[in-house]
Amino acid sequence: MPVFTHIDFDHHEQVVFGHDPASGLKAIIAVHDTTLGPALGGCRMWNYASDEEALRDVLRLSRGMTYKSALARLPLGGGKAVIIGDPRSGKSEALFQAMGDFVDRLGGRYITAADSGTGVAEMQIMAQRTRHVAGAGQREAFDGGSRDGNPSPSTAYGVFVGIRAAVRHRLGRDDLKGLRVAIQGVGEVGFSLARHLKDAGAELWVTDIFEANQRRAVEQLGARAVGQHEIFGLDVDVFAPCALGSIVNPQTLEALRAPIIAGAANNQLASPELAEQLRRRDCLYAPDYAINAGGIIDVCYERTGGSTAALKAHIEGIETTLAEIFQRAEAEGATTTAIADRMARERLGR
Repeated sequence: MPVFTHIDFDHHEQVVFGHDPASGLKAIIAVHDTTLGPALGGCRMWNYASDEEALRDVLRLSRGMTYKSALARLPLGGGKAVIIGDPRSGKSEALFQAMGDFVDRLGGRYITAADSGTGVAEMQIMAQRTRHVAGAGQREAFDGGSRDGNPSPSTAYGVFVGIRAAVRHRLGRDDLKGLRVAIQGVGEVGFSLARHLKDAGAELWVTDIFEANQRRAVEQLGARAVGQHEIFGLDVDVFAPCALGSIVNPQTLEALRAPIIAGAANNQLASPELAEQLRRRDCLYAPDYAINAGGIIDVCYERTGGSTAALKAHIEGIETTLAEIFQRAEAEGATTTAIADRMARERLGR
């Protein structure tokens, strides 16, 4: 399995493979860039079809974390970890203790946090074996209450303000009342996003691979449930992918009708060339690592001890960043991803 010649290898500083036979741990950690600080990124657990698929995911995700932190003006680099296994049946305390040991051996170059397939409980187990873990404790919520260290609410809030920026730029609207939004994936982030949109007066269509998630959105938020393939062709204003990546691909692009794509999922475009196709179709794409940065901002503030008010203000800066990306892309006739990449590289000093 090639690494240095891999299509998604982007001058990564370190790619480490970890295996613990006793617990069954099979994991990869990728440190992409530490120019601005230690590499911080979530630990994803997924039932990958192959080692190659896992490697591709961790290489792409870690690069995205570098650009995400740079655009969010954080003193952090980019990294990611993936555990190969079924998050619904393959978890054990021993597995995550071994993962904690794996993270610790990197000596702080990589800091881990929750991601798809992992949560606060797993971070707490890993924290028994390493201090290089975030999101394992209690935090103050935006409303003054308390919540656990899960950064999902901050991710969702960042996507919400990012959608506001996209709607203002593409549709010329300052409010979201009556806005039609199709959300693919209503897990923790997707459901929290749906709640923000509902409170703002939007109309919602949802789908999810887990029926219980979909039912919760219908019963609690009045959303309309649709099939997994039907979600792409809906006549809506915004398509919000909030599940796994590569969801915008040549097949789904044929069906997509929304003039805006803005969601929480990482690596939404199956290939970089699709950004130009979206531009030619006058479909405004909010680059995923720009719009979904709320979670990494949350984790950074947890580590530095910043106030909840300052955290919220920093997350709301996503709206300003996206507005700049949209304006520059339109002025230059460029894709939003090209502009976002350029802005991130500028902040990295490249």
